[in-house]
Order: sequence, then structure tokens, then C-alpha cells
Amino acid sequence: MNYDHLTEAVATIASASGRDRHAAAVVLGSGLGDYASSLDETIEIPYAEIPHFPEPRVVGHGGSLFSAPVGDEAVLLFAGRVHTYEGWGLDDVVFGVRTAALAGASSVLLTNAAGGLGEGLAPGDLVAISDHLNYTARNPLVGVNDDRLGPRFPDMSEVYSRRLRGLLERAFQIASVTYREGVYAWFLGPSYETPAEIEMVKRAGGDLVGMSTVPEAIALNHMGVDVAGISLVTNYAAGITDAPLSHEEVTETAAEARERFTAVLDALLPLLVAG
Repeated sequence: MNYDHLTEAVATIASASGRDRHAAAVVLGSGLGDYASSLDETIEIPYAEIPHFPEPRVVGHGGSLFSAPVGDEAVLLFAGRVHTYEGWGLDDVVFGVRTAALAGASSVLLTNAAGGLGEGLAPGDLVAISDHLNYTARNPLVGVNDDRLGPRFPDMSEVYSRRLRGLLERAFQIASVTYREGVYAWFLGPSYETPAEIEMVKRAGGDLVGMSTVPEAIALNHMGVDVAGISLVTNYAAGITDAPLSHEEVTETAAEARERFTAVLDALLPLLVAG
């Protein structure tokens, strides 16, 4: 990871937004790209205008960073992320969230669309991530460590902050949405998982499967940032039903659940910046 590239990006964000610091950040997953532009007094900064920022190559994933005031603070919202399966290196995959951390974000919420395999989970459910399983054998910390970002061997015993999960539970209650927690399993993609792989995840204690989030969570923990995660269950994982998996199902379910998801975000943002 090139530290100078990160600081260039941070300086550009500060200049474009007119805000020297952002207290928190949110990465908006599938179906949530329009949320940031719906907030009052947001400032949009296309990724293309930020030095060294990678741009998504997947249909339905946006490509802009938004700066929004929340109370007396400001929040960065990423409308779209890049994935390893698009051909990006992990330094690029985590570049955005590392930039947010250096811009002042002490708390970051990661959201995603996921397949559901946990007991009682169904498409449309929102699930707070309590922990993760990494089935890719890839890690964004591989390589020479830059001590300015974090230690060589960071602790990962609480990747998803208990404190932030408490705030998530409160936000769910305010939004009148049922609160659940689950373990998220990261697969490389872009092919969906096989029924045998899903059975392996079930036996390992996983509840959700997807193709993002974990490298970002690792990089943020490396930097000492508190992380929370929310998965929107957009489909049953392979083998749970006889239906084939499709990206269209993911986007359709995400659109149907958007109102409930945005209600949770509306309730959560003031809690995030309040600490």
C-alpha cells in the first residue's frame, strides 16, 4: 500500500468537500447506491476525480464518494466498491476504506448483499455481521508492512466491534426492523458457491456468503478503526433451494428491501458520529 497515494486522496477529498475531517464512513453495497445522494447537503466526488481511486467495473455498482453533514460532524459514503474478482489487487480493494480512516473516520459501516444459509434467514432479511470466515486465502496485509498504517500482526479477535453492534441493534429498533446477527463467509467470486461449499460453510458456523467486505474489515482493523457490518440477504445460498442463483435476483431483492435498509441507516448515522 502506497502511503503517499492515500494522503493524496485524503487531501483531494478535504479540498473537494470543504471538510477537513470526517468522523465516520459507510460503504454502500448493492441496491444502496442512491442513498447517499438522498441526504441533505451532500457533496459528490466522483472516484475518477480522486487520485489513485479504483472505479467499480460491475453493473449496478456506483462510482462516487459523498460527503454529508450529520449533526456537528461529517460522514463519507461510498456509493460502490471494487472487488477482487474484477481483477483488482487487494491494495486497490481496500484503498477507499483506508482513505476514509486517514480522513478521520474512527467508525466504518460496511454493507453488502449476501446469500443466506443460516437458520431462519430469508431473502430480504438484514443481518449484523458478528464475525467472518475467509475462504479466499487472501489477505490485504500480505507484503511489507507500513507501520504508519498499523502493526505487522494485528489482533483479529473482535473484527466487528461489539460497541458498534450495540449501536446497530439500537438503530434496528428505532427503524422497527428485526435485529439478527450472523457470521459472513468471503468467497472470491464471481461464480456463486457450490452446494458442497455452502455445506462446508454451514458446518463451520457461517450464516451468510458473499464476495466483499472481509478485506475491508481486515484493513480497517489493522488501522485501529471500529468496524460494523450489515448484510442484506438477497437470495438463498446454493443448495438451500432448487432455484438457480442469478445477479438479477440479488438486485431485485435489494431494491425491495431498500426502504427498510435506509430506515436503519437514517437511525444509525447520528449514533455513529456521536461515538
